Parts: sequence; structure tokens; C-alpha cells
Amino acid sequence: MTDRTASVTRETAETTIEVTLDVDGSGESDAETGVGFFDHMLDAFAKHGLFDLTVACDGDLHIDDHHTVEDVAIVLGEAFAEALGDKKGIVRYADRKVPLDEAVASVVVDISGRPFFEFSGDFSQPSIGDFTSHMAEHFAMSLAMNAGLTLHIGVEGDNAHHEVEAMFKALARSLDDATRIDERRADDTPSTKGAL
Repeated sequence: MTDRTASVTRETAETTIEVTLDVDGSGESDAETGVGFFDHMLDAFAKHGLFDLTVACDGDLHIDDHHTVEDVAIVLGEAFAEALGDKKGIVRYADRKVPLDEAVASVVVDISGRPFFEFSGDFSQPSIGDFTSHMAEHFAMSLAMNAGLTLHIGVEGDNAHHEVEAMFKALARSLDDATRIDERRADDTPSTKGAL
């Protein structure tokens, strides 16, 4: 199997970001965004997806967490797109449902090259520490748009911490499943079009 890694940097007036990703890692992570709960979610994403991930972000947190969360998702999406390359041999489709106490999140993904995002549900509290709850949805959308994913997510529960964490874990598990190589088609693209 070829090396499926990427290093992506992005600098704007709002954020400076460096991301490294190994799709076929062991779940090691080092996330430093200045938003504690977001770091926790990125660590959970890496752990449950078995991705090796480093994220360093210096963002305009004196304003709020929006640009930091959005821009990290953009760069992470670009890293997935780069690491997967022509997507030959990947499983492509996956779905996972993950509970966390009273909360449950479902994720269906197609690594299609056609960005689309659909979300259903609400987060029960407006914030989790210094993380704005609805930014979880925005993170997933920005990731999908920049990684070229068709992504459907649903969440339900009574505790925003649990809802968001279940979502990140379900997203990680789905992407781990969908990015795996199917040895039966290792040199083939899983599309009748011949390309994704």
C-alpha cells in the first residue's frame, strides 16, 4: 500500500494552521488549537479513526472560536483529500452509529469527490467550555466540502458534550471504514465512472 499521508498549512489574517495526517496510523494525536474541548474532540477523532494527527492552530480566539474550528476543518479536509490521492482501492462508503450515554450520533459517508452535507438534530446546550456547540456541525460541513465527502449526520440526546463527542467518534469510525483498502479492488477505483 502506498503511503497515505499529508502535511497541509494555511495562513490567513484570522488563523495560522499546520496539520499532518497519516490515514493508516495508530490513533496518535497532538492537537493544540487554544480551544480545550475542540482539542479533546480532535484527539478522540484520531483515536477512534486510527489516524495519526497533529494540529497546530494560532487563531483569533479573542473574537470567538468560529475561525479556529472552521479553518482547522478546512485544512483537515484538504489533508484527507491529499492523503487519499486517486482513491484507488478504497471501500468508499461507510456508516456508523455511536452512543455516549443518553446521546447517539449517526454518520453516513461517501468519499465521492462530490461535496454534500446534511445534518439533522440539535445540540442541547449552546456551549461546552469555550467551544460553541453549533460549531460541531460547521466543522463537519467544512470537512466534507474540502475532503470531497457526501456526509449525512444526525445527533440526538440531552447533553451537548455527549452529542458532540458521539458525533466526532462516529465520524472518525465512518472515515476509518470508508478509507480502508479493499484488496479485491486494490488497483481499481470504486466507481463506474473510473474516477472519484
